[in-house]
Amino acid sequence: MSVTVVEEQRTSSPTWLFALFGFLAAGFAVAVGTLVAAFVDPAYSPIEVVASTAIDLPPQAVKEWATSTFGTASKSVVVGVVVVAVIAISAWAGVASRTRPRLGIQVMLIAGVVGAVAALLRPVDALLAPVPSLVAGASAALALWWLLRMAWPPQPATLGNPSEVFAPDVPTFDATVETPKEVSRRGVLLGIGGVVVIGGAALASARWLTTRASAVASRVGAVLPRPVESLAPLPASVQAPVPDMRPFITPNADFYRIDTAVIVPQVMAEEWTLSFDGMVRRPFTITYADLLSMPMVERDITIMCVSNPIGGDLIGTARWLGTPLMPLLERAGLEPGADQLLSTSVDGWTCSTPLDGLGEAEPLLAIGMNGEPLPIDHGFPVRIIIPGLYGFISATKWVTRIQATTYAAEPAYWTVRGWATDAPVLTGSRIDLPRGDVAVGPSVIAGVAWAMAGDGISRVEVSIDEGPWQEANLAEQPTPRTWRQWWLDWEATPGRHGIVVRATNALGDTQTSEVRDVVPSGATGYDARVIDVV
Repeated sequence: MSVTVVEEQRTSSPTWLFALFGFLAAGFAVAVGTLVAAFVDPAYSPIEVVASTAIDLPPQAVKEWATSTFGTASKSVVVGVVVVAVIAISAWAGVASRTRPRLGIQVMLIAGVVGAVAALLRPVDALLAPVPSLVAGASAALALWWLLRMAWPPQPATLGNPSEVFAPDVPTFDATVETPKEVSRRGVLLGIGGVVVIGGAALASARWLTTRASAVASRVGAVLPRPVESLAPLPASVQAPVPDMRPFITPNADFYRIDTAVIVPQVMAEEWTLSFDGMVRRPFTITYADLLSMPMVERDITIMCVSNPIGGDLIGTARWLGTPLMPLLERAGLEPGADQLLSTSVDGWTCSTPLDGLGEAEPLLAIGMNGEPLPIDHGFPVRIIIPGLYGFISATKWVTRIQATTYAAEPAYWTVRGWATDAPVLTGSRIDLPRGDVAVGPSVIAGVAWAMAGDGISRVEVSIDEGPWQEANLAEQPTPRTWRQWWLDWEATPGRHGIVVRATNALGDTQTSEVRDVVPSGATGYDARVIDVV
């Protein structure tokens, strides 16, 4: 006996529709995984952990190429690659499910496992880190199953037999009835609508939760204490009298950002703690309220990333507010044999700072930047600032632990990747003006120079068209721990001209002309520009 099935209007099953199913299932999974991560830790969201692991795992040569090629956009590029890969894989899984539903669903589950493994590879100690990715994988599989189920609703003859949705070509009920290969238009619309609505609600909820519990509200409510050592406003003489010259103090919005965090950590000041432990006699932990009760000082300090190429802009100057770090280390009581401080960010990133000479550098636990609480991108609520050292060994953002230890026992994030353990900022200089072609006649060449580990800048010289070195004018330098602006009046003549700059520090050491890459302890060489005078 055969069964006659009355079907609603059906249409053919185009490949693109099933690719869309896979894409929607992946989007649903990301939304649900992000929602779960909002309860656990936003840093464990599926895209975050996969992208972060993708940043950490490649060989050092690949990292150097990415940094030199994409600069500060390298993290965005990695995230973009991960997103494209997720779209491609999910679309393929959806297409595969057109004829092999089990395969498509299994791919979604495997993707969740991959995300969980990526979470376990992150430098964090949390048992819940893999949970959002595992939930995301299960959600993707469920969403794809739902979309297939709605596209191929069971026939009356086979209701109650859910296995049919995973075997659309297998005869059912009797040998004369087959599940149609065409899809239901109404089912497709209902299925897509359900996935989009539920996924959108999950994503909106995740954003609401993370915003409510993020650092945004905490930062808005933060009130900076008055420093016991305040600085007077900077005199006008620190600024070179040159039109279009960048300001001596770098505005927060323009300050460079370099770190390994794909998603900026959201840390509430009210929940922040900092532990001092390791090779110390008296380990202890402080809260943000404890920190605010400590004496605060203001310092004008230029900081620089070791990845800054010759002539690069990964350098900036700010007026920092913070409490000196050394009294806290004295309170902890460092034990003999310790040769480094290993500071850890809330996202697990580690930074090794040599203890030798640390006191002379006057390190800070900074809470303010240019008169505001630290921007979230720059480490709110607390970061470390150590003058004279490149940021990868001195400038831990979102710091939550400081451990006295040894280099042999606890290598840091960049140490194991071949970078130096001791990297003072090298004397250097940069040409900022002119930025493009100039007109014939009076012009000016200008820029900045720095020697934070060399007692400041004493001289800047410029060579034009390989001619003799000409000494430039120097703006005032308020402290050796900041950069110094310089300028040179120039009578521009028609044609193409080569301009080179070099700086000499207060110790009499002139920056080297030897060209060296940023690895392992900073780039060297002269900044040079070619200017067309028209």
